[in-house]
Amino acid sequence: MTKVAVIGAGSWGTALAMVLADNELEVKIWARRKEQIEEINRHHTNSKYLPNVVLSDRIAGHEELRETLKDVTIVLLVVPTKAIRETITEMKKELKAPVTIIHASKGIEPGTHKRISEMIEEEFGDSELLKDVVVLSGPSHAEEVSQRQPTTVTVSSKSSEASELAQDLFINQHFRVYTNPDLVGVEIGGALKNTIALVCGLTNGLGMGDNTKAAIMTRGLAEIARVGVKLGASPLTFAGLSGLGDLIVTCTSVHSRNFRAGFMIGQGKTLDEVLSSMGMVVEGIRTTKAAYELSQKLQVEMPITSALYAVLFEGLKPEQATERLMGRVKKHEVEQLNIDL
Repeated sequence: MTKVAVIGAGSWGTALAMVLADNELEVKIWARRKEQIEEINRHHTNSKYLPNVVLSDRIAGHEELRETLKDVTIVLLVVPTKAIRETITEMKKELKAPVTIIHASKGIEPGTHKRISEMIEEEFGDSELLKDVVVLSGPSHAEEVSQRQPTTVTVSSKSSEASELAQDLFINQHFRVYTNPDLVGVEIGGALKNTIALVCGLTNGLGMGDNTKAAIMTRGLAEIARVGVKLGASPLTFAGLSGLGDLIVTCTSVHSRNFRAGFMIGQGKTLDEVLSSMGMVVEGIRTTKAAYELSQKLQVEMPITSALYAVLFEGLKPEQATERLMGRVKKHEVEQLNIDL
């Protein structure tokens, strides 16, 4: 039986572990908290992250990273972006053989503006312990995946063989997996949609409706595509699962942490109050900073991202941000897409 190590026992890591277990794989899941691991092993639950969900007995929790990584050649990495480098550093000390890393995290690193696959490769350096890196992304809330509701995602890698390996590991009657050779586009789409979801939540918090949300999602997709293409992505990727698909689900669902965080900001809560009340990582906050920096570096126009950055980090009132966006000089829509199809 194939063994897979899952590094990160939050809602998404646990839901993906369930998919692997459904496919009759032996899953070893790692978390830092002893009480969480004990709950997984004794009760087959992870109630903080996935309430009322029963886990397969093929999923075994481990507190020790060494034991989690023992005898595995495939690692599913599902930790927050800010923890990627630290986690890889710890993994390198325990790995005894080369592994393929499939990551399912979504973000960009502020300062370096690196995608997650680039961070992983950089931390491994010239080490022979890393075989391939694959990204898994798409419209997929953990809560619904854990309930085995029909879901479709995309996997991408520099190696077509690695992409197909990931596809074979995860695909089943509930969880359909496509491959896409555009690694840059898949990662950029998955990361930047969180910023747009924050803005959709913010406007809902201000009492605005569907017209506003549609405008933000549509123009937000144009921003994502502009920066993605500038980085070498295919524009067609952003019309797919890791672009439009992920944007729709994150901007419209009650399961979306980013939407909920934006909603609270729109209602007048401070960023610190929002993060304290959420109790879980809101990737879009950090990604907004990185995306704004990247737009300045690449000289790519991202007015929605820039407005949110001003709200989060410069003290601009949400109402003022809305006025700033609506008061921009008139433009031609197609020219503003700036994408060569």
